Amino acid sequence: MDIMRLLRDKSPLPIAAYQVSGEYSMIKAGGVLKMIDEEKVMMESLMCLRRAGADIILTYFALQAATYLCNQKR
Repeated sequence: MDIMRLLRDKSPLPIAAYQVSGEYSMIKAGGVLKMIDEEKVMMESLMCLRRAGADIILTYFALQAATYLCNQKR
């Protein structure tokens, strides 16, 4: 994310980030085991990428995040 922030500060081009399957799996497993609040951790991990400068985020959480965001607007 530090590199993404450096790129964002130096370039006007769009930046894409990819959330790897291992991070997705850890968040899902932590949620199943009730060790974490899966939705909160999912959204925080995506927001971290956004804050670092990502314009586009590719993630296995795409449908879950979209559902969460749609429900927050109501």
